[in-house]
Amino acid sequence: MNMPFYVAPEQVMKDRADYARKGIARGRALVGIRYADGIAIVAENASATLRKINEIYDRIAFAGVGRYNEFDQLRVAGVRAADLKGFQYSRDDVDARSLANLYSQHLGQVFTHEMKPMEVEILVAEVGHSTDGDQMFHVLYDGTVFDEQDYSVLGGDADTITERVRSGFSDDLDLGAAVRLGTASLSGPDRTLSPTDLEVALLVRTNGRRCFRRLDDDALGALASSPTEPTEPTEPTEPTEPTEPTKDTG
Repeated sequence: MNMPFYVAPEQVMKDRADYARKGIARGRALVGIRYADGIAIVAENASATLRKINEIYDRIAFAGVGRYNEFDQLRVAGVRAADLKGFQYSRDDVDARSLANLYSQHLGQVFTHEMKPMEVEILVAEVGHSTDGDQMFHVLYDGTVFDEQDYSVLGGDADTITERVRSGFSDDLDLGAAVRLGTASLSGPDRTLSPTDLEVALLVRTNGRRCFRRLDDDALGALASSPTEPTEPTEPTEPTEPTEPTKDTG
């Protein structure tokens, strides 16, 4: 009788984690940054049709990196779960925390029991009625959830990008500064990202019931450009008195 092939559980989990991390690292990164009026999500995405950032519910956005077909399935599941909960109970009962927990359970189940883990990392962001109510949840491929406070980085060279965001972040960022910080953090010192290379969406707390708004290339180009210092008006010069012509005495 042949003995069944045995692999230590620790080795199985390590191999799955390495496989998922390598797949995610090959993708292009995205950054979520809190600013004065909400949350800005800046992603490197050259596609004009495939979106990495989408609306989930009134005040909630979803962003993903990794395999598009896998994180888009999670997006659809989140939309359905949010709509069902808002219909059965109240729209105010739909929040990012419950959605992040739902995603965490699903990703953890797949990572533990399926042969291949999902090669995705996702961000679930919610804008509150004040800055104290803003929430960002970073969910990993194995279901681990991180409660981010001011910014969150997913995919790519996350450690290096995080250092760039940390060095430029402050509590009083406006929208333009947040977009420029996200763009500079994704591009780094060796290259430049144009508006066509980016996908930027916002959760604006003053945007009414539905806070999600996507920026087009023209608006992004205006925000991404460096602000120019206003020139101080020059003081008007006093008019000079006309001089009388000199009389010729000779």
